[in-house]
Amino acid sequence: MRPVCLRCRRPETTCYCARLPRLETRTRVVFLQHPRERRVAIGTARMAHLSLPNSELHIGVDFTGHARLEALAATPGRVAVLFPGQDAMPLAEAATHPPQTLIVVDGTWPLAKKVVKSNPLLASLPRIGFTPRRPSNYRIRAEPADHCVSTIEAVVEVLGALEGGDPTRFDAMLNPFEFMVDTQIESRAHREDPPRRRIYKSPWRPPLELRSLAEDFSRLVLLYAEANAHPTEEGIPPELVHLVACRPSTGERFEALLAPRQPLARSTPLHTELPEEALRAGEERDSAMARFEAFLRPDDVLAVWTTYALDLLWRDGVTRRPAANIRLAAARALKGKAGGVEQAVPLLGAQLPALWAPGRAGRRIQALEAVVRELIRRGEAEHPPSFKLGA
Repeated sequence: MRPVCLRCRRPETTCYCARLPRLETRTRVVFLQHPRERRVAIGTARMAHLSLPNSELHIGVDFTGHARLEALAATPGRVAVLFPGQDAMPLAEAATHPPQTLIVVDGTWPLAKKVVKSNPLLASLPRIGFTPRRPSNYRIRAEPADHCVSTIEAVVEVLGALEGGDPTRFDAMLNPFEFMVDTQIESRAHREDPPRRRIYKSPWRPPLELRSLAEDFSRLVLLYAEANAHPTEEGIPPELVHLVACRPSTGERFEALLAPRQPLARSTPLHTELPEEALRAGEERDSAMARFEAFLRPDDVLAVWTTYALDLLWRDGVTRRPAANIRLAAARALKGKAGGVEQAVPLLGAQLPALWAPGRAGRRIQALEAVVRELIRRGEAEHPPSFKLGA
């Protein structure tokens, strides 16, 4: 047998302990790991647990009678479960009143759902859900939906928001994760035995995130926004100045150019690609937001390339709605990084529609519509795609 590290429980040749940081937190993180997950080559819950002194790791499916969890559930106002769902509060809302303890369920999506379903005490606790800012780097394992990143990536992002201060403070936790992913990829590349063949025991279906886009097509509103953004050191928060949106199922479009309330940053006309005069003569903010609210329907899903546009909208008081991360879905379809939305168009082999709005926002919403239509086409496919560039 190969020598095994007793701490990370990996073969000594792939031990990642030297890359583990030690990060103190005021949030107590409690990992509930499905037993099957500890046999996975890259067990990211254990990796995160070893990086966080203020954490616990419990293994099981049914935690009925588990004294520790029952004690936590007795104070629901101070405990939250990191798990998506219709009733999950957005991360930004959770950050305003951060929990003292965060319960993290670890496992594949079906296994994690089984753990939650098997433990009614988890249902009694508030949930936190979030849309990842960036695609998962778990390149050796496909996640089923846009909210499904690896456990360690989720914890890094959520703790960065809940703990305040520097949102990149916990990024060091990803060093052993990236090392293990790279190690697995390199090992596969140097295998001399025949590669394993995937056997489909049921009819092929497109990835869940692409099927979800196709199913939500009639509810999708594509969105892009530009901001009047000052340098960070000036301490002036960004404000929305150009908003474009479209409903691809009907062809409806929305555009608003908003007059800035704050001093116009020198860079704003440059990055928006709009004349300074046009920006200063924009629509009054409350009027534009009222028009946008009227454009939206109660069950709309806002489809964005990054969450920056959503942050600008929420700051201006727009009613929060579900969101779809198109960048993450594109990365899944490409099996790699998608880059910017305009770069994703040729990578996916998408066809650009007619340009209908000015400035950079016009190009970006045009590209976003092209990408979404191509992803939906793939989500409705009946056969696996050929894996080549632009396929």
